[in-house]
Amino acid sequence: MSARNLSVVVPVKNEAGNIAPLVAEIEAACAGLAFELIYVDDGSTDGTPAALAAACAGRPWLRVVRHARSGGQSAAVRSGVLAARAPIVATLDGDGQNDPAFIPALLAALEAAGERAGLAQGQRRGRKDGRFKMLQSRIANGVRGRILNDATRDTGCGLKVFRRAVYLRLPYFDALHRFMPALVVREGFLVVHHDVIDRPRLTGISNYGLFDRLWVGLLDLAGVWWLIRRKRADPQPEELPAPAAAPADQDVGC
Repeated sequence: MSARNLSVVVPVKNEAGNIAPLVAEIEAACAGLAFELIYVDDGSTDGTPAALAAACAGRPWLRVVRHARSGGQSAAVRSGVLAARAPIVATLDGDGQNDPAFIPALLAALEAAGERAGLAQGQRRGRKDGRFKMLQSRIANGVRGRILNDATRDTGCGLKVFRRAVYLRLPYFDALHRFMPALVVREGFLVVHHDVIDRPRLTGISNYGLFDRLWVGLLDLAGVWWLIRRKRADPQPEELPAPAAAPADQDVGC
């Protein structure tokens, strides 16, 4: 396989009807990039495995990772990042609400910000979720922003482009993908933002639980706040050169 500059990771669970159209959209959006596409099937029980097998035909750059049982969205994203072969990773949700046409713009935003930028975070405009879910999300984002001060309006957007090495420095836990901006900053990297347009899911219903389950969200938020408070400056270690070897005829005895 030729070298890839970008790995696109898509976590899915029971999204059989969305596989073919979204794969085609990602293929079109990334046509000018050296990319690979990694679908992580998070224990689907519908026709998702068959749909992914069909999508792989004639697409050597499409790979599939499967969880024997569902581990949740953060676990699926992590499995995809661990499998990725490129130094830059893009993620998006598998339901079609995230438009892959924005991937090149997010990639450009990350690259334009330089090596100290660790994450380009999409921020949704024109949300297509129901009013109740949008209200919950607005409250959760507001509370999170006040406590973590991460300068990110919408951390729940699945459209992200980040450096794989930076992601692998982050502490892993369930719901990590929703706290990435604060944790990337914790590691000393910059976060840039780019507005993206939300759209209705292509088919089916949501398969992952909401971050908006308040008690779970508050526990996660408290944990991330604690991690940030406990962060200390990196000590900047430097390996010392080995001492020069003594000449063979030199007496090094006592």
